[in-house]
Amino acid sequence: MARTIAIGDIHGCLAAFDALLAAINPTSNDTIVTLGDYVDRGPNSKGVIDRLLELEQKVNLVPLRGNHEDMLLEVLSGSIAPYSWLNHGGVDTMDSYGFVGDLNCIPKEHLDFFDRLPNYFENKTHFCVHANYDEELSLDEQPLDLLRWTKISHRLPGPHVSGKRAIVGHTHDREGIIFEVPHLVCIDTYCYGGRWLTALDLDSGDVWQSTPNGELIRQPESI
Repeated sequence: MARTIAIGDIHGCLAAFDALLAAINPTSNDTIVTLGDYVDRGPNSKGVIDRLLELEQKVNLVPLRGNHEDMLLEVLSGSIAPYSWLNHGGVDTMDSYGFVGDLNCIPKEHLDFFDRLPNYFENKTHFCVHANYDEELSLDEQPLDLLRWTKISHRLPGPHVSGKRAIVGHTHDREGIIFEVPHLVCIDTYCYGGRWLTALDLDSGDVWQSTPNGELIRQPESI
C-alpha cells in the first residue's frame, strides 16, 4: 500500500534522518515529503543533501524549501550579507562542506537541488508547507513570507479554504512535542536542539521519532 509520509525539519541531523528512513523503509510506491530546513545548525548538512539526492532515486520525494535554504541561496547570490546566515547556523553548514574560503565547495548538484525545491505539496486530504499559510488563499497564491518564515506561534492560521489538513514545520517545540489541532499538525520537534526528528504518515497517523544520534524512540505510534 502506498504511503505519504512527512518528515520535519532535519537541520543537518543526518543520523536521525537515517534512523527514520531505516524504520520507515520506504518503497518506490511511497511519497516522502520533507518539510524544508535541511541545512544549518546540525553537524552534517552536506550529508543530509547527499541522502536526499539518493532518496530521490528510490521513492517519490517531495523536498520542500525552507527559510534556511532561502538564506543560503541569498548569500550565494549576493542578495544578503553572509553574517545574517552564518549567525543562524550557516557556519555549521559551511563546516560540513569543508569551507576554507571558497563557496565553490558546495557541489553544483547540491545547488541545483536547492534551486528546484517546491513550495508546497498537496493530495486529496492534506497539504504540506514549511512554515505557515493564509487560510483564504489557494496554495499557488500563498505569500512566500508565510510559506517559509512565519511561525505558527506568531500567527496560527485557521482551517484552509480547501478543507484539507495542514502539515507544517518551522515552529520548533523545545520539549519535542508535536503540536496538533483539528486542521493542522506541526512536526518540528527540535532535533538539532537535542530532542528528536519526527516522521508522520498522513493517512494512518503513525509517528516515528529519532534522537539526534540516531536512536529510535517511537515506532510507530499514531496521533
